[in-house]
Amino acid sequence: MILVTGGTGFLGSHLLRKLVNVGQPVRALYRREIPQQVKDIQHKIEWFQGDVLDVISLEEAMVGIDRVYHCAAVVSFSPGEHATMMKVNVEGTANVVNMAIDARVRKLVHVSSVAALGRAKAGKLDESCEWQESKNNSRYAVSKYFSEMEVWRGRAEGLEVAIVNPSIILGSGYWSDGSGALIKNAWKEFPYYTEGINGFTDVRDVAEVMYRLMESDIDGERFVVSTDNWKYYDLFRQMAEQLGKKAPHIPVKPWMAEIVWRMEALKSKITGKKSILTKETARTAQMQVFYNSDKMQQALPDFTYIPLEKTIADMCKAFLQDQKQ
Repeated sequence: MILVTGGTGFLGSHLLRKLVNVGQPVRALYRREIPQQVKDIQHKIEWFQGDVLDVISLEEAMVGIDRVYHCAAVVSFSPGEHATMMKVNVEGTANVVNMAIDARVRKLVHVSSVAALGRAKAGKLDESCEWQESKNNSRYAVSKYFSEMEVWRGRAEGLEVAIVNPSIILGSGYWSDGSGALIKNAWKEFPYYTEGINGFTDVRDVAEVMYRLMESDIDGERFVVSTDNWKYYDLFRQMAEQLGKKAPHIPVKPWMAEIVWRMEALKSKITGKKSILTKETARTAQMQVFYNSDKMQQALPDFTYIPLEKTIADMCKAFLQDQKQ
């Protein structure tokens, strides 16, 4: 039996679909409700209500479990959510590791992020990068770095582990959060773009890599999962084209971004609505960061990435269908 934490989230739901499709018995942890995105396969999953911060529920969820996929995490760049994010991502991971060891789980595949590699140096970043304190590291990056430390501790205590470090994950189904919110900006013909560059990858590829790592004898390794490094402009332009919308056409200079995130922070405070543009996201969007995933390709030579062009086309098709409903 396999346990998936964070099965109600974006990546977790796609991983559940992968595991169900290959016929593996799955137990999924959920906190409040099962999302609409997995309603069609929910009868093939054993759902267990619990929380990574509740060690008793975790202990019960681990009964009879042989392997664990740890996807549960908070992704936020809002200052008001930093404390919660650190608690869930670090303490929650420590709890999962501890309960897995107690339950004699054989292997844990942990979802980290390329953010945990740090951004203290320029050039292409890969698994060999050692963490360094830097003003370029977001609080999210810090939380994922420390969560990885908990996983490595687990390995030192006898747990087999593998870690994936995905770049920005793109995919369908969750349009209000994460990368799904990017497509909504394209839909609204948001006119601004930055000169930033980042790595992007398909959520289906991340789920596939996780599955293959779990089924392999790979232990004690982490892997960057990133299809390609793209300009944000090219991403938004392709989204706009697929949606039949006007592409962004006004470049945002760093000084402009500093003004806009402050305006958005004030607007968010007045309306109570969370903004995707914060101090951290505004500055990150200006950076040019490149990721190298050669190590993963060498470890899984039969794996082939879905081209980002297809990822975007599939996202836009699904988004347009959802708009009609």
